[in-house]
Amino acid sequence: MKVCIPAGSNEGLASEAYGHFGSAPFFVIHDTETGEAEILENANQHHAHGACQPLKALDGRTVDAIIVGGIGVRAITKLNASGIRVYRSAPGTIESNLNAFAHQDLLELSPDAGCQQHGGCDH
Repeated sequence: MKVCIPAGSNEGLASEAYGHFGSAPFFVIHDTETGEAEILENANQHHAHGACQPLKALDGRTVDAIIVGGIGVRAITKLNASGIRVYRSAPGTIESNLNAFAHQDLLELSPDAGCQQHGGCDH
């Protein structure tokens, strides 16, 4: 399974999980079967409010799940329509969130749980 987590820096699994999907500088895509991780710059980072294109931001990469602190309603809807599940991240590193995901300790988000404001969420 390939899991994507927005990151604030390019430090691989040691990066802190970034609080919002669309404005994240980087994405870490981790393959849970092989243990390999890929760092990807967010090419869609500077988009207009409400215009996040999550699949474009992933630059053609295929993922099965996204773990994120905040993400807009439309982005969740687009991801879910593409078969990608979205989970709420916990404060900490990419690695700690992957461990929580492996133990099924993260809440799956529905469009009802999406952010209404571009800067972040109050969750």
